[in-house]
Amino acid sequence: FKAVSPYHGTSKLPIIQHNHTIRWLLDIITYSSKTEVIENTLNPDFVRKFVLDFFFEEKQNLRFDVYNVDTRSSNISKHDFLGQTFCTLGEIIGSTGSRMERTLSGIPGKKCGAIIFTAEELSNCRDIATMQLCANKLDKKDFFGKSDPFLVFYRSNEDGTFTICHKTEVIKNTLNPVWQPFTIPVRALCNGDYDRTVKIDVYDWDRDGSHDFIGEFTTSYRELSRGQSQFNVYEVKATTTGHRVTLLSFKVESEYTFVDFIRGGCVPNPSLILGNPAQPTSLHYMSPYQMNTYAMALKAVGEIIQDYDSDKLFPAYGFGAKLPPDGKISHAFPLNGNSEDPNCVGIEGVLEAYFQSLRTVQLYGPTNFAPVINQVARSAQDITDGSQYFVLLMITDGVISDMVQTKEAVVNASALPMSIIIVGVGPAEFDAMEELDGDDVRVSSRGRFAERDIVQFVPFRDYIDRSGNQVLSMARLAKDVLAEIPDQLLSFMKSKGIDPRPAPPASGTPSKPPLNTRI
Repeated sequence: FKAVSPYHGTSKLPIIQHNHTIRWLLDIITYSSKTEVIENTLNPDFVRKFVLDFFFEEKQNLRFDVYNVDTRSSNISKHDFLGQTFCTLGEIIGSTGSRMERTLSGIPGKKCGAIIFTAEELSNCRDIATMQLCANKLDKKDFFGKSDPFLVFYRSNEDGTFTICHKTEVIKNTLNPVWQPFTIPVRALCNGDYDRTVKIDVYDWDRDGSHDFIGEFTTSYRELSRGQSQFNVYEVKATTTGHRVTLLSFKVESEYTFVDFIRGGCVPNPSLILGNPAQPTSLHYMSPYQMNTYAMALKAVGEIIQDYDSDKLFPAYGFGAKLPPDGKISHAFPLNGNSEDPNCVGIEGVLEAYFQSLRTVQLYGPTNFAPVINQVARSAQDITDGSQYFVLLMITDGVISDMVQTKEAVVNASALPMSIIIVGVGPAEFDAMEELDGDDVRVSSRGRFAERDIVQFVPFRDYIDRSGNQVLSMARLAKDVLAEIPDQLLSFMKSKGIDPRPAPPASGTPSKPPLNTRI
């Protein structure tokens, strides 16, 4: 970090210094960490680095306070406050060359100078692991057959919880499966902590989704990295004994990361389905006291992805409505009513356009997904050089009318720099949406399978906080729906042999936003 004094180049010092030289101290409140003290300068260049875990899917708020240290007290309140700034980790990483300058504030009527942040990625975040496992004598769960086993990998979090990070394919009708080799980023497996617990569950796949639990075991990246050996034969903890999972192979390679592409330039895109705003029972009902579920989902995801978009301009569309003045039905209309320029300024601008559209359009079926997916795909197919990546956010009540056409659109889009996030709101059954999310079975259409898994679906009701805390509900939602975006972006770049562009000069402004977001 660097700090720049507003008095640089002059002989005038801040009044609070009483003609003494400044001794700078930067206090990072979120992590309760401090830099070293730099003496006798108005433009300190701090040496100490802070290692933070970066999660694209989370809004990681930071607060920076700058103090003048003029006593030996460890109590920060005993020192002179020089200014502060707030930002997110995503804003720093998403800035040109991952370098961002912010003005300090906090002292009324005074210029407090500026602070400059620079972020870089640790080398172990670039590693990817490729491994293969098999199992022996698993439990028989199917009445008319054996079992259809698959593995689910979880990384442990700091708070003791676990986050899913990989699922293997399903091997049908066997108690001795041999799974295909798979690749996973080391950061996804253990966040760079080689001794962090990795939990692996073994399931028997059922068509109705109620998969039978066979057992579990734990390991770590360090243990797995030993490769095939006696240390990597695991007893599966279950109701019966004798089940074993064995690591057949393990290798590690370094690859480009999501941050590499963000530093060079990349993209997300969303869309809305509108309901009847006049009735309190409508999912679009505009209460004066709280946001509806559509607005919550939009704000939760949008506030994170906008940190990576330099111009904060978002094309925003709705679909399934009769438009004024002639009542023409549209499945892809700009929320701001301007077909020539559908851009809204920031997520707040998108929300404003959304609420305004509820007053002017008449919501009308059928609900067709394919037109919106195809519209975004047309934009994505024009930019396949790795300079942009599109993410389409669709918020819907789950009633889909054109499943055949939608599956065709998803298969076609899987070859493009594009991901699709679908958030289901309301009490509807979302069986059709689950079919589009190809975690277990890749989406297919007319004999063609999707090249990549590009659809992530979640029902918002699973993330609603029981106490009514909207902020917590939104954070939970965003964390889950955005978690797959980095790996989906990387899978496209790797499939097309695209390397990240060099980071542009810090003083320059990129000609195109690093993230292109549609809503």
